[in-house]
Amino acid sequence: MAKNKFYNGPGPSQRQLRVGELIRRTLSEVLARGDIHDPELNRISVTVGEVSASPDLKVATAYVCPLGGQGGDNLIALLAKNKWEIRRAISKELTLKYTPDLRFRLDETFDRMDETRRLFSQDAVRQDLDNE
Repeated sequence: MAKNKFYNGPGPSQRQLRVGELIRRTLSEVLARGDIHDPELNRISVTVGEVSASPDLKVATAYVCPLGGQGGDNLIALLAKNKWEIRRAISKELTLKYTPDLRFRLDETFDRMDETRRLFSQDAVRQDLDNE
């Protein structure tokens, strides 16, 4: 069977999960304390939902959203602008050999949960669920 280039195996390794969680906690603390010297970024309360690390631990993707959900694109732009300062602040607190390059994406988990709830509340779907 040919190897699919989009299939990375059964999932992230324990090491990837552990490094991702360490970075998530540290990133949350750095942003909450306002360690970054950007007044616009320090005015925004940021929720860091998840950080996923690449298999070689060279790249970490942080899924973030602003508190209240408004201004997500602005938040991503501010984080990208201050990426190197954020990476430096994180590297001071972590004991990793290499600090991964950070990428920021908007966390859409809450939007998907709202859409799922909306779908389940439809009469046709509720009727199907009640019949089981």
